[in-house]
Amino acid sequence: MLTKSSTELVRQQNSALVLSALRRKGSLSHTEIAAQTGLASATISVITAELERSGIIAKTEQHVQGGRGRPRVLFEPRRGCGYVIVVRISSEVVQYSLADYGGILLDRFEDARSHDLRGTAAFGEVLAAALERLLVRSNISKDEVLAISISSKGLVAGGGARLIWSPVFGSEQLDFVELLRPAWRARIMLSNESLLVAHALAVREEERESGFHALAAVSLGHSIGLGLARRGKSGELDVSAPDFGHMLHQASAGLCRCGSYGCIEAAAGFYGILRTAFEVPSDTIPAKFVPLSEMDKIAASARQGNRMGGYAFRQAGLALGNGISRMLSLYEPMPIFVTGPGTRYFDLLEKGLEEGLAHSLQVRLQGMPQIRVVPDEQRLVFDGHLDWALGAIDGDIAAAGHPRGSRSAGPLSQSSG
Repeated sequence: MLTKSSTELVRQQNSALVLSALRRKGSLSHTEIAAQTGLASATISVITAELERSGIIAKTEQHVQGGRGRPRVLFEPRRGCGYVIVVRISSEVVQYSLADYGGILLDRFEDARSHDLRGTAAFGEVLAAALERLLVRSNISKDEVLAISISSKGLVAGGGARLIWSPVFGSEQLDFVELLRPAWRARIMLSNESLLVAHALAVREEERESGFHALAAVSLGHSIGLGLARRGKSGELDVSAPDFGHMLHQASAGLCRCGSYGCIEAAAGFYGILRTAFEVPSDTIPAKFVPLSEMDKIAASARQGNRMGGYAFRQAGLALGNGISRMLSLYEPMPIFVTGPGTRYFDLLEKGLEEGLAHSLQVRLQGMPQIRVVPDEQRLVFDGHLDWALGAIDGDIAAAGHPRGSRSAGPLSQSSG
């Protein structure tokens, strides 16, 4: 027998299923929602009526071509229900984006990240001012923002919004909940950037073909990141971001930005390639930032036959291949997606990458994994942000019993997860 609490849980799960279907597929009819969710027609009727009454979804009528027959009724997320702010922190810039509940980008600007700022307190002031500016530009209030989704390279504390270590701030930790409360009541989320990339790629692959099982996304640039997306036994999508860039490669790879010697990033990050190409001592303190123009010069000389330039990229590829082969040994065969600004040098990295992969028994027995280059990492990060944040908001809506009702209503949750 279902208790009141279990009945409420089923209602929440069903509402979340409907919202997820509309989020992923856009405008859907009653019949199409049923096909996407597997819910009974009567259940869908109740849920869509409640969501429409609460102002969370909108109903439109699509008239049949020729004007004959009853119009087709479609449901979709109501864009004005609320807003999501996306903040992407990178070595060069901090990017601020505003999207509505329908997932439509409304505004975006970038601020060059000042390397003169000392400490997280100074950065916090800059961040708070930029968020206020984003609201003013679009004439919306803080109460209309349902989530602030932030991403960075580095280590993120599980179940919170605390950055433990990053190439931007080093070991100085930054808790974004403490930073933004109580001025902001929106859900505050922090994610490793490579996790968002893997999440977005998994969503794309699931839409492209059925039977998705697993993939790995390797980000190449100033930092080296890894995101894993795997379909669990019970069907849920499990996405994680192991600390791949700081996995031990070999001590001779030199000093890493994390303070250790021999990390994958120390050989394959831009500063590692630069150090090898110019035969700089391995214990030299890594450059905080290497302009793409400098990397392009090294790549051009390597393509023209420069020995040390070619060697630097080959060693970087070898470190990546060794690391990926170890990862595959722990999991299972899966396609590898290569993203980030370093993809522009993939032709120089490829031989070393394949050599490193070939050191794995699994690869020698089962063959090379499929490797795909996806240059537009920025788009993947943004798509991952939106899907992650809007999915969390959908869950808040379902759990709160569809309370929005009007644009002036408060946020659905004060969770920081």
